[in-house]
Amino acid sequence: MSDNQPFLTDIKTLRERARQHIDDGAVTAGYDADRDKVIQLLNDALATEIVCVLRYRRHYFMAKGPNSKGVADEFMAHSNEEQGHADQIAERIVQLGGEPDFAPQGLATRSHAEYVEGTTLADMIKENLVAERIAIDTYREIVQFIGDKDPTSRRLMESILAVEEEHADEMLDLLAANPDAEKAH
Repeated sequence: MSDNQPFLTDIKTLRERARQHIDDGAVTAGYDADRDKVIQLLNDALATEIVCVLRYRRHYFMAKGPNSKGVADEFMAHSNEEQGHADQIAERIVQLGGEPDFAPQGLATRSHAEYVEGTTLADMIKENLVAERIAIDTYREIVQFIGDKDPTSRRLMESILAVEEEHADEMLDLLAANPDAEKAH
């Protein structure tokens, strides 16, 4: 490699490597992570997002009471954002050569968060806050596990983590504004 070559690996070598194992798509020889483990972690995160979508949607439809309209709208907005996260994670799993696990059977056991219905608006807000806190901790651990070995998956999980932190703050604000919310149904 010459001194004026800006790459760590010379272009000829990079070109040769790109033609090898072409069926691996985005996963090149430079991929250092345990791909099977990353796919498993991403599938667990996918299950978590799907459970959150479903819980937020139920809460949207079940929210009742004088202050429920704004809270319900927030639930639906979060549900839609969680669905976007699920789609991003599924896309990354495919890029890594895996298969996203959308199977309903076992979804609750693969998810980090629980599906808790809640009976009052305050209960619903609390359950969503708990689920966001679980996602924050587990996604932070996924980011730390991946480290520098898979920067694309790490950045994806970091961006989702940031949104989950926003969701937790929003749920905390809603809880403060609705501490004694009436029965949901």
